Amino acid sequence: MPSPGAIIFFDWDHGGTCDHVGIVERCDGTTVYTVEGNSGDAVKERSYAISSDSIMGYGRVVY
Repeated sequence: MPSPGAIIFFDWDHGGTCDHVGIVERCDGTTVYTVEGNSGDAVKERSYAISSDSIMGYGRVVY
C-alpha cells in the first residue's frame, strides 16, 4: 500500500517504461490520491484505483 510522500510511477501506454510520475498524497485502501505536475500543463490533484494497470509501482527516497 503506498504511503504519503512516495513517488508513483505510471506506464500510460503499457510499453514497459515509465511515462509519468507523481507524489502520493494519501491512500484509502482502494484509491490512491496524487499530486502531479504537467497534468494538462498544470499541477493537479488526481486519483486512481489502486488496482489501475497504468500504475507501475511506487518508490521512496531513502537517506
